[in-house]
Amino acid sequence: MFRIHWHTFWAMARKELIILSRYPVEFVASFGQVFLIVAIFTLGGLMFSNFRNPMDSETSGGNFSYSGVVVYGFILFMFLSDTLWSIGYNIRHEQVQGTLEQLYLSPANKFLNLVARVTNILLWTGMASIAAAILMSSMIGQLPIKNPLLGLYLFLMSLSGTFGIGFAFAALTLRIKEAAQTVANFLQFLFLILCANFFPFSALPPFLRFFSRLLPLAYCVDAFRSALMGFPAGFPELAPFEAELVIVTLFGVFMPFVGYRLYCAAERYGRQAGTLSAY
Repeated sequence: MFRIHWHTFWAMARKELIILSRYPVEFVASFGQVFLIVAIFTLGGLMFSNFRNPMDSETSGGNFSYSGVVVYGFILFMFLSDTLWSIGYNIRHEQVQGTLEQLYLSPANKFLNLVARVTNILLWTGMASIAAAILMSSMIGQLPIKNPLLGLYLFLMSLSGTFGIGFAFAALTLRIKEAAQTVANFLQFLFLILCANFFPFSALPPFLRFFSRLLPLAYCVDAFRSALMGFPAGFPELAPFEAELVIVTLFGVFMPFVGYRLYCAAERYGRQAGTLSAY
């Protein structure tokens, strides 16, 4: 059984990689786009913070580094953004191509189909994040790396929860179709602001911080970068770290199941309504 699932997973992942390789200009452009985003949001994010000099120990409370705030927040934003498009809106592309209905009428494992898309995200976004981190560190200062094992755990839990959001967005895509692109753009902008990926949460007005505290992703960003920066004074910003650790863990454990259940419900509705091939 494991061997069958492995071959199914590899075939689906290979299909996604082949499609990606057939558009080399788009591949190169998307990689170059990362550096433009880095430059725009890094320099723009500096305007939202009082920590102008990341190496100023008096202003930073002894060990604050603005590069840690920006770089680690950016990494999580990259995975969230690619998850919305690669897992969610790519379902829409497959629907337009006319292969979605045939895939779902076959005995192919639907969960592995979603996980195969996640694999490409891990490979591509991981490489882009490493390149972006190096570039951003050269622009705004040395990147602190403290508590690496704790940071890795928080990253994996955040990634798992993010994939759950991708599954849920894929379900929404099956229902609202072309409007999903607009929703994806809106969610990217919303999470970019409320999760404070490029600046401290203290830069947000109090009424926006209230909404940030309602988002598990905001706690993922806060806990992840606070741990890797070595918990400088004032960090984490939204809640005590113990509370954030529990929130991030619950988010990472339960969100994939919630997202996949929503996706299965949307797929079942599409089968019954005959809308899997409609676009």
